[in-house]
Amino acid sequence: VERERGITVKAQSVSMFYEHKGQRYLMNLIDTPGHVDFSYEVSRSLAACQGTILLVDAAQGIQAQTVANFYLAFGEGLSVIPMLNKVDLPTAEPERAAKQIESAFEIEADRILKISAKTGLGVEQVLPAVIEQTPPPSGSEDKPFKALLFDTWYDTYVGVVCLMAVKDGSIRRGDKIVSSHSGTKYEVMEVGVMHPEQTPTTQLRVGQVGYIVCNMKSIAEAHVGDTFYRDKFPVEALPGFVPAKSMVFAGVFPIDAGEFDRLNESIQKLTLNDSSVSVHKETSAALGQGWRLGFLGTLHMDVFRQRLEEEYDTNILITSPTVPYQIKYRDGTSKFIRTPADFPDANVMNDYVESTMEPFVTSTLIFPEKYLGSMLELCTTHRGELQNHTFIDESRVMLKCRLPMAEIVTDFFDKLKSKSQGFASFDYEEAGYDASDLVKMEVLLNGEAVDALAAVMHKSSVVVAGREIASRLKDVIRRQLFDIIIQTTANGKIVARETVKQLRKNVTAKCYGGDITRKMKLLNKQKEGKKRLKRIGKVDLPHEAFLTIVKRAE
Repeated sequence: VERERGITVKAQSVSMFYEHKGQRYLMNLIDTPGHVDFSYEVSRSLAACQGTILLVDAAQGIQAQTVANFYLAFGEGLSVIPMLNKVDLPTAEPERAAKQIESAFEIEADRILKISAKTGLGVEQVLPAVIEQTPPPSGSEDKPFKALLFDTWYDTYVGVVCLMAVKDGSIRRGDKIVSSHSGTKYEVMEVGVMHPEQTPTTQLRVGQVGYIVCNMKSIAEAHVGDTFYRDKFPVEALPGFVPAKSMVFAGVFPIDAGEFDRLNESIQKLTLNDSSVSVHKETSAALGQGWRLGFLGTLHMDVFRQRLEEEYDTNILITSPTVPYQIKYRDGTSKFIRTPADFPDANVMNDYVESTMEPFVTSTLIFPEKYLGSMLELCTTHRGELQNHTFIDESRVMLKCRLPMAEIVTDFFDKLKSKSQGFASFDYEEAGYDASDLVKMEVLLNGEAVDALAAVMHKSSVVVAGREIASRLKDVIRRQLFDIIIQTTANGKIVARETVKQLRKNVTAKCYGGDITRKMKLLNKQKEGKKRLKRIGKVDLPHEAFLTIVKRAE
């Protein structure tokens, strides 16, 4: 997936030896993704580190995610080593990029290393700079063993493999360790370092980062952020991580119902490797048994789907993404809505609900000055409130804007890239819930609601979305022997209607000549049959229809 998309999806960890001024150093390095959807990987990695290298592309300059990741590292109190990469490119402007770093992060320009990883220019300065500017781990070998679990993956032969940063003491094969989170005791079967593949060692000591195999068979036992200690020597647990907050929810269903158990196992193994995905079981009348999965963003969802299909060879259907809404009742209680099925109907809304609220995000957009007009227009058409805009340098603008999360999860990013010819970069962080006029839109086929096509949205977009879904359904539903009436409703009112015309058999074909009453008799008989069919006939909505609705119209 990473090669195909040209992005980092999963943080990778490695240990290496390096000689500097006659001394041999052991360095533990983690490469993290940069995209906002994988910020959980970044914050998790920072908790195990002492310093960071902030890499900026000399041709593109600072991007929105650079700003976000810098403040994550700055908040952890880590030493930041700034570097400009790709200085060998003909389009590179290292001086301009250095000025941007200086004005955005208040880092002196002479501290910034200029390198080219492709040609090897300046690369020999990188590791010495890391050794000189990063403090060594602060731990003691005399204290009892204490380690932070910050990554896990599943191995078919040995079960769960845990990647840990040793904070105090040491650990060797045969030792017994205990998890602070669950209190379960494990025997260490193997320890080692990633060098760069799994390389067994006799022990792991304070300050080292390595993997531990400890007979952990169940996927549910590994909690990222957990503290491990030696049996009978309990220690104070490390702060751990704030659990990831899912911002986008989507239903996942197996295309073949017989695949349910296999898909369940695949999702469990994949969530072990990506612990920011939340999983809840869900049942749909139209699609059968499945799951409601929570992701950090739409790219995260897309990558997860691709990994399920490619690494575990599964066939799945993902429903269109939704965000968690909040309902406030008049009696003072509130409830979170993850699926359209949980949304109260029109009567309850009128009698018991005080307000409906949706999540908002504060977004940062960085782009060349000439796209300012189209970017402002894009934000306002997506119900955004502009907060401020500043010039980072002569030609680049940083725009801050508050947007509803629901507007981002559909096609905001694609429009952003097309309106700015790919130059704009976008990053966001959550900004709480705000009151909003929300309604539930349902799709009726011959008066029967189809639960899988229901959606919660802002009142302003109901008419457009309703007409679009009705016209697309008309194209994908097969004609039957009776009329199929497609309606979209919101708040008890019909928003749009389309009719799929019936198939008619030519019952008068055998009549040649003769009286008109013979033809009328046959046509009336056909009409009666159609009426009865319409009463008992069921409209079958094929899988392709769901796929067409789920993949938004081009």
